Amino acid sequence: MRLRRARLRDESGYTVLVWDEGTWVPLVPALARFRQAGQGDAASLEDVARDVIAFLSGGERTREEAARVVAWARAEGLDLSDTYDPTPILPFEPRSFRDFSLWEKHMIDAARGIVQRFMPQMSGILRLYESVMGKPFPKLRPKKMFYDVPVYYMGNHLNFYREGETVPWPPYSRALDYELELGLIIAREGRNISRDQGEQYIGGFVVLNDFSARDMQAREFAEGVFGPVVKAKNFANAMGADVVTADEILPRFGSLRGTVRVNGQVWGEGTTANATHTLGDMVAYASWGETLYPGEVLGTGTFPGCSGVEVGKWLRPGDRVELEIEGVGTLTNTVGEPEQGGYRGDSRHT
Repeated sequence: MRLRRARLRDESGYTVLVWDEGTWVPLVPALARFRQAGQGDAASLEDVARDVIAFLSGGERTREEAARVVAWARAEGLDLSDTYDPTPILPFEPRSFRDFSLWEKHMIDAARGIVQRFMPQMSGILRLYESVMGKPFPKLRPKKMFYDVPVYYMGNHLNFYREGETVPWPPYSRALDYELELGLIIAREGRNISRDQGEQYIGGFVVLNDFSARDMQAREFAEGVFGPVVKAKNFANAMGADVVTADEILPRFGSLRGTVRVNGQVWGEGTTANATHTLGDMVAYASWGETLYPGEVLGTGTFPGCSGVEVGKWLRPGDRVELEIEGVGTLTNTVGEPEQGGYRGDSRHT
């Protein structure tokens, strides 16, 4: 089931939208008409009709009740399009953001791209080694922990941008990049979840763009204390307007295809095949010694081939970046002009 969130025009708050045969059906107005027609109260659905996370937490029963109400609205020929504002907004406000990295190929190719762009004195040696040996330069491979556990970093859940919004270019970067990712939405509370039960805590999926300041990332990796995920990452992420329930995506996770288009041209394509860890592993590891709550988001990491650093392409101000994951949705944002001002303690980034 495909869902969105929208503002009601009567200013009474939000409604969950359900996609049905080419039309978005707003649950709050549909339920009101459903009751007026004497079809029942659908009490459990009324409790979640304004909140996507609550809807996901309701599981199969909620989906079934929603399908019943939507089918009735269709049969009645109801047009409820004037009851809500169709402008895309975030489907929910994330409670936290953990971003993982599931694909070895992305890690290797991204590391190679960073060396080629920011460490030119090493790039010749790297190219010579790989041309002679026919395999990646050893230092490009992730460290042992990448293979042992599904590693992640904690991102800034307060800096998510919506569909169609302009994403800021931070003043300290001259090398902005996109990253196409799949987002997992936690729908049940859990702690110390087992690996084989991890998928049961996923309520839905969404398209993510993990924007990255690659020049700051290279510096944070080489010189920093906390790794390349502070200023390099936390300035902006973007989230698609559509949420697709887990029952539709989990069976297909190993074969999803992603595409990146910049100004209408394809810049990257990749798939979810050959992940180093499972989605259940991700949830279990995140919950190890921590409690997960509904509304937390876990990013899979970048699909191989779906970031600019991997393919030698770099964003410019004004670029229109469109991400697509088959069966999940699309996400389009425009890149803003570089910001000015702010912290001036480092002359290399002022």
